[in-house]
Amino acid sequence: MTMTPRLRKFVLTTHVTASVGWLGAVAVFLALGVIGVSSQDAPTVRGVYLVMEPAGWSVLVPLALASLLTGLVQSLGTTWGLFRHYWVLFKLVINVLATLVLLLYMQTLGYLADAAAKVSSSGADLEGLRNSSPALHAGAALLLLLIAAALSVYKPRGMTRYGQRREQQRRAERSGAMARATAPAAQPR
Repeated sequence: MTMTPRLRKFVLTTHVTASVGWLGAVAVFLALGVIGVSSQDAPTVRGVYLVMEPAGWSVLVPLALASLLTGLVQSLGTTWGLFRHYWVLFKLVINVLATLVLLLYMQTLGYLADAAAKVSSSGADLEGLRNSSPALHAGAALLLLLIAAALSVYKPRGMTRYGQRREQQRRAERSGAMARATAPAAQPR
């Protein structure tokens, strides 16, 4: 199924917006994770971990799911296809893995938020809260999302076997249609 040009542009715009938004939100989470590990100010560290969970559920998760959904629609509604080109397949794998890890990691962010809520105002028990995990996860996610963005821009050549078969079928259909169109008409007797 091929989308109309107007619908294709709308889906592409939505996909790019969601993907770039997800990338930006992950960059902010990386900064927050670094602040959470490195800051000596107890209220700042508490604030970092208290804000990460609700921000994750209200920003990261919706953008990740929107990127995944619109990417699927975009690939299925255009000539790129979902399984024809390796770069599209790699982007799908990156997006699915990153989204699954994010959904699983939200439990850790919930644990960190709960722990931050219990930290005393003096910050004496702050060391138990310092966790480099958010910075590491955000750094890895940022790297994966940048790779996906580069794949979208550069679109490296290489078709999957499925894509090669589909291309051969399409060429055969075209050459058959051209042969029928140029064949002389049968003369009546």
